[in-house]
Amino acid sequence: MRRDIFQAIADPVRRDIIELLAENALTVNAVAEQFDVSRPAISKHLKILKECDVIDIKQKGRERYCIIQPKTLIPAFIWMEQYRELWENKLDSFEKYLNKLQTEKSKP
Repeated sequence: MRRDIFQAIADPVRRDIIELLAENALTVNAVAEQFDVSRPAISKHLKILKECDVIDIKQKGRERYCIIQPKTLIPAFIWMEQYRELWENKLDSFEKYLNKLQTEKSKP
């Protein structure tokens, strides 16, 4: 099955792994230690991220290092950007509504 960037970012654990690896390359064990899920589950998430080309795994001696490939995230950013203005407008409208309610509530 062909995987894409949207499958990579669909799972919250994978998004957390991406965020973790954005700071620096880590060994598979170091990634696994950051989560309260089984090691096989983390291995599966890393496999999906690798299949989506979000990370690369390089062998250095006995260790396997996970390295982020940030360019592969660009299509997701481009897709999300088209909705940014829409959601900002909706959130601004919601904030105005809440402020109006607060003002009405504080009137005697």
